[in-house]
Amino acid sequence: MDLSFSADQLALKSSVIEFASKELNRNLRERERAGEFSRDAWRACARFGIQGLPIPEEFGGSEADILTTVLVMEGLGYACRDNGLIFSLNAQMWSIELPLLKFGTLAQQRAYLPGLVSGDIIGVHAMTEADSGSDAFSMKTRVERRGDRYILNGSKLYITNAPVADVVIVFASLNPGHGFAGTCAFIVEKGTPGFEVSRSLDKMGLRTSPMGEVILTDCEVPVENRLGKEGAGMAIFNSSMEWERSCILASAVGAMQRQLETCIQYAKTRKQFGQAIGKFQSISNKIADMYLRLEAARLLIYKVAWLKQEGKAGLAEAALAKVFTSEAWIQSSLDAIQIHGAYGYMTEAEIERDLRDSLAGTIYSGTSEIQRMIIARTLGL
Repeated sequence: MDLSFSADQLALKSSVIEFASKELNRNLRERERAGEFSRDAWRACARFGIQGLPIPEEFGGSEADILTTVLVMEGLGYACRDNGLIFSLNAQMWSIELPLLKFGTLAQQRAYLPGLVSGDIIGVHAMTEADSGSDAFSMKTRVERRGDRYILNGSKLYITNAPVADVVIVFASLNPGHGFAGTCAFIVEKGTPGFEVSRSLDKMGLRTSPMGEVILTDCEVPVENRLGKEGAGMAIFNSSMEWERSCILASAVGAMQRQLETCIQYAKTRKQFGQAIGKFQSISNKIADMYLRLEAARLLIYKVAWLKQEGKAGLAEAALAKVFTSEAWIQSSLDAIQIHGAYGYMTEAEIERDLRDSLAGTIYSGTSEIQRMIIARTLGL
């Protein structure tokens, strides 16, 4: 396994750090307090090429390999303190762009991918329901086929990007008695009769990433808007989740690098009892542990990216990377606050935000409990 990066890859990472530092942190404290999604930042990311990283050039992307994509997202997480914006970007890239690329018809790809890449439209998928979270396929949203149309009824909850989305991949059950095999996926555009985002949801963290509830009431879509074959919903969802679990926390690695550097600098300059606090073992050990978690998380994410680039299965590795990195980010965020003391607890320090944002990492894209179940099953348990 070769995880060395070329000069071009490293230059690209440096350029995204420079771009994000200049363009993506403006008025963040005010926007985060108000729960405001920045379309200007979204479009800036599109101009830079973030949304198009894994997408072929024919649809406006740069066709970057997954290791390059992970490296860029790591750089983005390092320089962009708006974790909500990054979360929304990830949600679009892995839950709608990649499914369209892998399962969509050429007509569907041409209809949606260029706009998603350019930032002209925003998309996401809708799976979670009030009574269907980790048990994703116990969904109550139903679909009925009537000739060349499908009629969808149901609701989806906690849907990232829903309040601003122009297109949504909706999962629904066509044949409930068939379990997983009865699930289908449909491309539904904003403005379709019967499709409604009923409310925006206020959150503890990731506040600049909009989240809402989707209501489907006799929502009629043409058969050409079905993604994949009838019954392919499970395959589409699982493929999306493996990509998401592999890549969504690459930005957290960048954030953990930023936390580490911030804490080292503070520990060198903050003095108590006549010396820099970094000289005290209780502080230096915390920083050493932050470094240990950072390097372990980075290697786990790079490994699963390498596996996928080689075309190899990475189910267990994606689960390992997801559960470890999400929990490591929380602990490093706690350590960063503790190292900074009362100042770290203040919103003006912009340190406590990472803790609030990191907590969701153990829930989205499959909870830590589900990841451990996946790991255990791959071990034969």
